[in-house]
Amino acid sequence: MSMSATDSDIPAVEAHGLVKVFGDGGAQVRALDGVDLVVERGEMVAIMGPSGSGKSTLLHIVGALDPATAGTVAVAGHRYDGADDKTLTRLRGEHIGFVFQFFNLLGSLSAVENVLLPALIARRSDGEIRRRAGELLERVGLAERASHTPAELSGGQQQRVSIARALLLEPELVLADEPTGNLDTKSGREILHLLRQLSRTEGRTVVMVTHDPSAAAVADRVVFLRDGRVAGEVPGGSAQRVGEFLATLEPDVDVPAAA
Repeated sequence: MSMSATDSDIPAVEAHGLVKVFGDGGAQVRALDGVDLVVERGEMVAIMGPSGSGKSTLLHIVGALDPATAGTVAVAGHRYDGADDKTLTRLRGEHIGFVFQFFNLLGSLSAVENVLLPALIARRSDGEIRRRAGELLERVGLAERASHTPAELSGGQQQRVSIARALLLEPELVLADEPTGNLDTKSGREILHLLRQLSRTEGRTVVMVTHDPSAAAVADRVVFLRDGRVAGEVPGGSAQRVGEFLATLEPDVDVPAAA
């Protein structure tokens, strides 16, 4: 599943007609109802919408964590709708890195050991991968905290560790689910800067779910969901513009001051 330069015209993410239904019979919930999403290589896209609009469900399907009920989905040209567990595991390991709201670090492991987890799962423990883990911690400003456990790190530092972990196996696509949701304003800005730099300086593709217009405005493009469908999109760059569109979907949302 390795990618080559000749694949550069293939979108990082291409999904068409995604449907996700939870439950049976009269208890069915249609979380996604025919969603199309194309994200180009190196693009940073934010996904927003009211609670229950299908944001996290879409991210989980794109991340090969949850199957779609119907529709097609591909990462880097590799379709995986209907794929078996072995194929999905391989795709996640080779192409996708994850950053979660609650960090998902193992409390008994040090920062560098948490960064190395994807390599251990992939049965890699060579010196090169260990050097990369150290370099990534240095890049996110935590080289001196490599031996510290999560309990010895602030929330912002824990999220930095999770970003380093997401990058360990050099994925083309990074998925971030509310990456600033548990952080103070300063730490949140630092995390958004790191994610933005992944796209601008490394050409990695970033897809981020967020409820915060200021966070979404960092992206190149903001896609809005409502009731499991794409309700529209706006360019990034302005929290005011993002907030105004969001308010049309969820009228009780406060529109932030212009950014």
